[in-house]
Order: sequence, then C-alpha cells, then structure tokens
Amino acid sequence: MKIVNLTPDSIAEIQSALLKRSPAQYTEYESKVNEILANIRENGDKALFDYTAKFDGFNLTPENIKVTRAEIDEAYAKLDAQYIEVLKEAAANIRGFHEKQLRNSWFETKPDGTLLGMKITAIERLGVYVPGGKAAYPSSVLMNIVPAKVAGVDRIIMCTPPGKTGVIDPGTLVAADIAGADEIYRAGGAQAIGAMAFGTESIPKVYKISGPGNIFVALAKKAVYGFVSIDSIAGPSEVMVLADETANAHYVAADLLSQAEHDELASAILVTTDKNLADKVNEEIEEYLKTLSRADIIRKSLDNYGYILVASNLDEAIETVNTVASEHLEILTANPFEVMTKVRNAGAIFLGEYSSEPLGDYFAGPNHILPTNGTARFFSPVNVDDFIKKSSVIYYSKEALKRDSDKIQLFANNEGLTAHANSIKVRFEDK
Repeated sequence: MKIVNLTPDSIAEIQSALLKRSPAQYTEYESKVNEILANIRENGDKALFDYTAKFDGFNLTPENIKVTRAEIDEAYAKLDAQYIEVLKEAAANIRGFHEKQLRNSWFETKPDGTLLGMKITAIERLGVYVPGGKAAYPSSVLMNIVPAKVAGVDRIIMCTPPGKTGVIDPGTLVAADIAGADEIYRAGGAQAIGAMAFGTESIPKVYKISGPGNIFVALAKKAVYGFVSIDSIAGPSEVMVLADETANAHYVAADLLSQAEHDELASAILVTTDKNLADKVNEEIEEYLKTLSRADIIRKSLDNYGYILVASNLDEAIETVNTVASEHLEILTANPFEVMTKVRNAGAIFLGEYSSEPLGDYFAGPNHILPTNGTARFFSPVNVDDFIKKSSVIYYSKEALKRDSDKIQLFANNEGLTAHANSIKVRFEDK
C-alpha cells in the first residue's frame, strides 16, 4: 500500500480519488438505464421478460417469475443446518437492535383547546433488491428485511436475478424466509428496479426500494426516486482504521484486507500516528496476500484506493477521519472510547481490537447498510425510521382558533396569500 505523510494536499487528493467511485460519475450509463426504465414502464412484463432473457439468459414467464414455497423448502434442505442456525441467530440480533429504535405516535392536548401530535405509520409496501452477480449476500437480505418487519411494513417484495438456470442461491432464499419476505421474484438489474417502481402484470408497485446493486441498479434507483422513495445510492465499500502505536499490525492488516476483497473499487485506508506500525502493516499485507483466495481483487483495490496515512498526532488523525467520513471506521488506539467521542462522521464505528468490521457485517445487530463516499457527513445507517413515515396531527377548537385568527391572517396577508387569510376570516363572520 502507498504510505503517505498526512497533509492537506494529500487528503484532498485522496478524497478526489475516492469520489471517482461514486455512481454519480458513471453518467455514460444513464441513457441506457433510462431506456430500460421507460420500456418497463410502458410494456411491463413483456419488457421485463425480454431483458431477463438478454442479460440473465433465463426464459422468464408469468408462471415461473415468483419463487414458490417448495423452492424455499428445497433451499433449506441444501444448506448446512449449522449455517441455518447462524442465520437465525444473526436475524435475532438484528431484530433486537432495531426494536430499540421503534418510536410511538404522540399527541399533546392543552387546556387552551388545541391538540398537536405526530402519527407514525409504517410504509405499506417495500421492495428489496438483492444482487446475484459475482456473489450472494444473505447478510444483506437480513439487514434490509428485518428492520422493515420491525417497523411494521405490511408487504415486503424481494427481487433477485435468476441466473441462466433460474435457480436462486439457497442462502439468499433461506435468509429471506427467516427475515420475513412476503414475496420473492426472479428479476434483476435496472429492469427489476423499474418493475418495483412502476409495477408490472407480475410484480406489484412498491412505495420504497431498498438494497444494494451494481452501477446499473444504483443509477436506476436514482432515476426512479420521486416515483418511489429509496434507501440511498450506495457506492463501493470502504473502511478506515485509526490506529496508534498500541495497535496490533497483524490485526490491522487483516481488517484492511477484509474490506478490499469486496471488489476492485473498494477502499481501505489506515491513518496512524506511528510510522513503525505503518511499515509493519505493509509487511503483514504482503504475507496475507500469499494465501487469500481473492488476492487479485485485493491488489487492484489497494493499488487504486488503498492508503496508509501517517499523522503527526492523534488530533490530526481524528480530523482526517472526520474529513473522509468513511463507511466503516475501526478505532484501534489506547483509549478507543475517548477517541470515539471526537468522531463526528462515520457510518459505523468499531471499538477495540476485538471488534473488527466483519462483526458488523454479519452478526452483531447494527445495520451494515451504511453511507459511503463521504455521505456519512449527512446520512445514517439503514434503520427503522427508513421504513416509516410521519403525519402531523393538528386540532384547534373554535375558541383556540379565534384567539390566533388575527395573527394568522396578518401572516398570510404579508405573504400575499389572501385566500389563506380568508379561510380563517370566514369562520368568524356573521352570516
């Protein structure tokens, strides 16, 4: 990995490099995605089936598009029993964490004849996209569906690519069943996003779409935003490790590589106050790469988006953490809890040498769908609030409105909205 002394110029250069991975940079694909979405919107199932044959090599029909209960039962039979139990335990951890996020509607009645409140209602219909492609990620299935179920979503529709044989990864199906998916459809890519956003003869329209995908899926979600809500437009995965001289180089190197193996666009960054640790981590990385199965992918990721930054002190390192605003942040310092209090921008924070990032990916309970590409400055991890909506509730008695009627009319007239003022005025005119 590249070892760089931390300066304002080096940070600016790194930020620029990382932002090139954003879906917003791939505008050359937008016209193709928009064409697919327009075709789906106009032609429904016919367009969806044609794209599935073209891109996935599978002959989709109204009869085979929906996954059956028998297929889900068969998926259970294909999986190791111990793995199924781990999926169930992970789902329980995720459920327990997200149940603590639940909020209730509230109403406040005052003696002056007014009632104000907030009515919280779950989204009625959610679409969850699950990638097929290079790998299957049952963990993402759990992270999308379980919080939605906790929130009270009535109907969860999942779409995932079928592959040439039409068979869906058994881990994906079992995870979906454990999490509580109501319907599962064989559909992938931008065409699946269009089907959920607009509805087809086979796939019902949803009100929000959640879940990761490739650049075409990301751009499709961006394009349908407004017709439906979306969780986010996610970029490639990333980790930043903040470490001082007390950190274990063997662990640090392993954690950087665990993120770099996702794909060639993944980013792994170490920021440290200790040059000796920086050198040792580089040596450990080379040793690991001799044995890891995805070494080729890791090398490309580290060559393009991997950095070791050497800071002059811990405050400078923390400032860099807040500037980069990484998706995952590991704090491996003498006092990680104290350092955490100074961190403003990070998707998820992992404290200490026994809280490595894969713990959050799979098992601990907090959501692993996190803001990327610096958006942790203003976005949060997926949580229960993503699957609810709020309605304001207002009640005034006649006496309460009369007390404030002149003030409201004054406000409306000053904005030039005389019909607004009149709506209040007429209630107190003699007929």
